[in-house]
Amino acid sequence: MNFSESLKKNKDFSLVYRKGRSYANRYLVMYVLKNGTKRNRLGISVSKKVGNSVIRHRVTRLVRESYRLNEKSFFDGLDIIVIARVTAKEAGFHEIENALLHLAGLHQILEKMG
Repeated sequence: MNFSESLKKNKDFSLVYRKGRSYANRYLVMYVLKNGTKRNRLGISVSKKVGNSVIRHRVTRLVRESYRLNEKSFFDGLDIIVIARVTAKEAGFHEIENALLHLAGLHQILEKMG
């Protein structure tokens, strides 16, 4: 199983925003771009509009854990940026996880489940 890295550099985020495709749902927006490696890189963005630092970190942890638990279902070689919307602060783990998997399905980056 490949463990993902974090997407940290501003130029990496900019590239994915510029060249990647995006889909959105009630809680999240997801940008995806192939990175030409065997690993996925996950970037999570939670703006100050979502809430104070405690709320933003909670949302970040929910997104990261949702991805970690489902990581083996994702195709390899992708840069993935997940942006939390303001509505995400009221969501629980299962809503965030379902939103993440829904967007991955729209992007067609999930291997068959099961």
